Amino acid sequence: MDEEGKEEFMKDFKDSDGSKRLDMWDYALQQQVVWDDIITQMQKIAHEQGIDKKLEKLIDDELKKQ
Repeated sequence: MDEEGKEEFMKDFKDSDGSKRLDMWDYALQQQVVWDDIITQMQKIAHEQGIDKKLEKLIDDELKKQ
């Protein structure tokens, strides 16, 4: 969802009645679960491929430069 879509969603939420608000709240929570699952899977893949270690090293190197 882009910024415009987010703003529209929040405006609709503000302007809606109780039942629709609950539906919108439920939808947002479901999306959160979906994205949490995606992030978990991405972290697992990164760990399996060793990418997470490479990123940690890059971050450490950058911090040492500062």
